[in-house]
Amino acid sequence: MSEWGGPAPVKVYRTDFLVLGSGIAGLSFAVKVAPFGRVTLMTKKEDTESNTNYAQGGIAAVMDSNDSPELHFNDTMKTGCGLCHQDAVNVLVQEGPDRVRELVEWGVRFSYERGEAGKRKLSLGMEGGHSRRRIVRADDLTGQEIERALLTRLMGCGRFDLFENHFVLDLIIERPVDVESRCVGAIVYNRLEREYETWLSPVTFLATGGVGQVYLHTTNPEIATGDGAAMAFRAGARISNMEFFQFHPTALYPPEGKAFLISEAVRGEGAVLLDADGKPFMVKYHPQGDLAPRDIVARAIDRELKLSGKKHLYLDFSPIDPGIIRRRFPNITQGCLERGIDILKEPAPVVAAAHYMCGGVRTDIWGRTSIRGLYAAGEVACTGVHGANRLASNSLLEAVVFSHRASIKAGEEAQGETVRAEVSEEIRPPRGEAPLEAVVIKHLRDLIRTIMWDCVGIVRSAERLELAKRELSLLLQEIESYRNQSAFSVEMEELRNMGQVARLIVLSAVERKESRGLHYILDYPDANDTAYRKDTLVFRQSGETVIGFQDVTESCRV
Repeated sequence: MSEWGGPAPVKVYRTDFLVLGSGIAGLSFAVKVAPFGRVTLMTKKEDTESNTNYAQGGIAAVMDSNDSPELHFNDTMKTGCGLCHQDAVNVLVQEGPDRVRELVEWGVRFSYERGEAGKRKLSLGMEGGHSRRRIVRADDLTGQEIERALLTRLMGCGRFDLFENHFVLDLIIERPVDVESRCVGAIVYNRLEREYETWLSPVTFLATGGVGQVYLHTTNPEIATGDGAAMAFRAGARISNMEFFQFHPTALYPPEGKAFLISEAVRGEGAVLLDADGKPFMVKYHPQGDLAPRDIVARAIDRELKLSGKKHLYLDFSPIDPGIIRRRFPNITQGCLERGIDILKEPAPVVAAAHYMCGGVRTDIWGRTSIRGLYAAGEVACTGVHGANRLASNSLLEAVVFSHRASIKAGEEAQGETVRAEVSEEIRPPRGEAPLEAVVIKHLRDLIRTIMWDCVGIVRSAERLELAKRELSLLLQEIESYRNQSAFSVEMEELRNMGQVARLIVLSAVERKESRGLHYILDYPDANDTAYRKDTLVFRQSGETVIGFQDVTESCRV
């Protein structure tokens, strides 16, 4: 039933809703489906570590009379460079305000300010690509605050279990002859008990987040190893638009270890990017200057660094009143101070870093994937909202909007549904007596990240993409060989997932022979609407990888 190298684990559990991932998508979905049955949420770490926790800027939604869903729609479509799905974007901008109001009802402490006649109102920020102030925020720790409130609310639900230190190995897929494939749960490794578990459920919700660790420099936490996208691919789910990887323009330099992100919101308040000589340069690249969309800013930074030969540029906070900096960006101020930089007195050295995956597991506007019983939302999913480039702060909104919609269909699907899959009581045979040495795993992991950084970065070339394709193919063979000869380890499984997701990114990038949004290739510097105004589509069939294109006008669900 699964591809997990042997019979199913001995311990078998059942639940009504199996949620994989504890970020904003997983938590909000769990809250919504709790009234319908038992909810089991798995996270591979000791806490709710996720990309959500690192979201500084905020959540984009129309919450002001000076704004409208039509303006938000237009900004999103423009930034997405022709690949956004209009139906998905319309859902996002129309339903987004209700989801934000719901978060307020659930206890999220957003930032407020005094408006006309001293009336209290949401403090809305401005970010690149937006035509209005619509960034709802909680100072500069919005993601962390939303996650806190969601977890608090979820803990009050009676039929809910949170299992930390549970690493999901693979999805369990039934493939009856002449019948639609169906996900019936997942195989999980309990890290504390050091044993395997089978979890069966009529609904499995994939909310495993991003894949930023495939790049050498990233704003993502260490857990972002692409587990969800990799296991969905192995299960046969359709994957789309993996070549569109967003690089955040302003990570604090040097970005070693866990990069420290400086939110785009600081440029929304007036901060300015400076070149190596201390001069503003963004006006050369875009009419919106420092508030241009992220792909434009990231490429401009890349170009300036190549021209100057320097390793970083600067972000100047001096145009912003110091009082606003202290009040609006306390986390950024403190984080920079801890790294020896006082942004109230000096510019901060910055460089671009891998930040957000715009593609992922392909879904329709109800969060349904191409496999029955398997839903997805958040960064692991490709809903069609982001197209070729994500509009700033649309990601948290996308997570709550499509998790809500997925909960509606999942609740209907789970009613009266019981998984009757036959599960073997045998334990899977070990592959080897000892796990692979940590130093070898680290070396292989660093090889993946270096290949991706050097060859599949902000600006690409056909030659470098082909080099990455060849090197990753050989590296994946080597990883599988080590994996088959070694005892089980979570670190080896993460390495495997990273390699497989990196390969999907490269295969997709090789196929798109044009420049569009976040995919900029020197050999094809212009967009080609005739041939490539389409989504990439990659999936596994009969053990082979199939890759092609699908019109953006078609439903996301295949």
